[in-house]
Amino acid sequence: MTDKKMENSTFATMDLRGKQSVRATFKLSARAIDSLSLVAVHLGIKQKSLFDHLIEDAAALGDLAAKIRLRQFQKIDRVQKTYVLSRRTLEVLEMISKSHDTPRDALVEYSIKRLESVISVEKKRHEQRKQLFEKVTAHWEEGSKILHEAREILGEDDPFCRNVERAVTACLRTKKDLSVFMEKSRLIEEY
Repeated sequence: MTDKKMENSTFATMDLRGKQSVRATFKLSARAIDSLSLVAVHLGIKQKSLFDHLIEDAAALGDLAAKIRLRQFQKIDRVQKTYVLSRRTLEVLEMISKSHDTPRDALVEYSIKRLESVISVEKKRHEQRKQLFEKVTAHWEEGSKILHEAREILGEDDPFCRNVERAVTACLRTKKDLSVFMEKSRLIEEY
């Protein structure tokens, strides 16, 4: 194998090892745990990906570490929680923790705290979605009335009625899908 191929293979292997999943346990506030779960569920992304996004940027994490007030952090009631994250994310977390003499738990807690602005925006969007969902429901109800009327006037086997029925059925399917999404999103109302 040439030196160039060997070098590329080594980098590819290192890159893959960095993406390998590992488990790590942190002591976090209930609010941080809820925030992480909420954003992951609400945005439809894995918690591992969210951790990677929050922690993998060493420069931003270093800036955050410089701002942490350990006395305030130590007053927070915290519980142990184990998460899956990438090896690279854990390595960055360990490196910043050691270089800034800041506990890993504090870095994770304050990194998650940055999600509050995302949650605030999503909370507003959720209210807008609720209003739009009511309109979708009203649209389906109106379509059902039209279908009923068309069947009375034209008969059930009329091609017009079959087309209207397909449209109403598609709208009902969409309404059900949206209903599931809205139910999952209700978590944000309680935040």
